[in-house]
Amino acid sequence: MIFLHLKNGLREIADNYKIFSIDLWGVVHDGVSLNLRAMEVLDNLKKKNKKFILMTNAPRPRQNVANFLSKLNFNKDYYQNIFTSGDAALNSLRSNFHGKNFFHLGPKRDLDLFIEFKEKRKSKIKSAEFILCTGLFDDQENDLYYYRNLLEKYTNKKMVCTNPDLIVHRGNKKEYCAGSIAKIFEEMKGKVIYYGKPYPEIYKDCIHDEKKVLVIGDNLNTDIKGANNMHYDSLFIKNGIHKDEFNSLKSNNFDEVFDKYQVKINYYQNYLSW
Repeated sequence: MIFLHLKNGLREIADNYKIFSIDLWGVVHDGVSLNLRAMEVLDNLKKKNKKFILMTNAPRPRQNVANFLSKLNFNKDYYQNIFTSGDAALNSLRSNFHGKNFFHLGPKRDLDLFIEFKEKRKSKIKSAEFILCTGLFDDQENDLYYYRNLLEKYTNKKMVCTNPDLIVHRGNKKEYCAGSIAKIFEEMKGKVIYYGKPYPEIYKDCIHDEKKVLVIGDNLNTDIKGANNMHYDSLFIKNGIHKDEFNSLKSNNFDEVFDKYQVKINYYQNYLSW
């Protein structure tokens, strides 16, 4: 595969694109602190009047993500650029597209996603028409077998997954995401409807068929596969979620990892920088 290492920063190619889709967790921050070099990228894109979307597989409305970012001293001028997988899922939930009531599988912090129709939430899976998965329960964050046992009798119900990510890193700690539960549900022959990267709906909601798009992300399964699915160019951030896989390579033959995930990239950086 032919791709270019942007040794001198994104400024090498920025003028070639009109819209930038930039991942948040793993690129702009690591769950604990901001990547100041990435913030410099946002500042320079703004100076160039480039449109950028901070697209994230967060199963919550953008305001919740903005509240989290405020704790990291993120520039509030960029809150309006945030678009989440939770935002993408909300319209279908409002229209009862998947059913009138649901069982929420996820942490309490995600309750704001459906606060406007909380009366449709059922306390037991058997009473619900579908399962709304936003993540793992607060008291079962590490045991995926718990969810296999919990769901094995309910594979006849549809699962709506609002975060296709399998894992994230919060600093140096690995955390499971809703995508890990959805994967288990599919392995048990359950049907899953996904909202978020790499699925087309999230791009169609905010990019509107623009051709000169560059997707920037650290997740090959979501950011880069999404770019490939939409035929957009991509900039892969190597020292993100896949850093251990690349560090374990005996040579600089990155194709081994890209082939594993069946994706192609156009450019890469170790960390996003201008």
